Amino acid sequence: MRTPRFSLLVTAVVGVAAGLLVAPAPAQAATISKPLRTLIADLPVATEIRTGYNRDLFPHWIDADGDGCNTRYEVLIAESTTTPSVGSGCSLSGGRWFSYYDGAAWTNPSDVDIDHVVPLAEAWDSGARNWTTTKRRSFANDLGDARSLAAVTDNVNQSKGDQDPAQWMPSVSSVRCRYVTEWAAVKTRWGLTVDSAEKSALTSYAASCSNVTVTVTTA
Repeated sequence: MRTPRFSLLVTAVVGVAAGLLVAPAPAQAATISKPLRTLIADLPVATEIRTGYNRDLFPHWIDADGDGCNTRYEVLIAESTTTPSVGSGCSLSGGRWFSYYDGAAWTNPSDVDIDHVVPLAEAWDSGARNWTTTKRRSFANDLGDARSLAAVTDNVNQSKGDQDPAQWMPSVSSVRCRYVTEWAAVKTRWGLTVDSAEKSALTSYAASCSNVTVTVTTA
């Protein structure tokens, strides 16, 4: 028996509608490997926009794995030069930390801040203002790349604030190549832009650095 034309039409419409309702596949992470100076040269330049920024738009220091230690403490444990004992409520004792920004060592975790190498406000200015809150939370708690977060002296972190490499660099000149590399890696990992002064500073610093190959997995 022949199928009525109406039934064929309904079937076709339902099929199209079903196709439209299928969510696109999420973007897959990619691995990028480039010499440092090429990595910096390939960073896209755009004007920064601070409008609408609020630190609360980047929910941070979450306990993603539910082990009782939030992101701050996970980094403190991971970056300790002497592994601390972990007590109730993730209290830390007996540890030691080295702040590579200023070359200082600390035994009290309260003297150490966890720095977002690319500050939250800088990320907002450079493209994160267009992200979902979920993605901003992932950025603010990025344990997937050790270059994203750094345990450093608290007042040095506060002095850095939201400044980029055109405005602030570690006081220890021998670590500036490391800092430039980490900055460029984080910007690449999260698809963030740079402004012209920032790119000029990165390019200038990198010219004096070993042109090592930098490998980044995109977020």
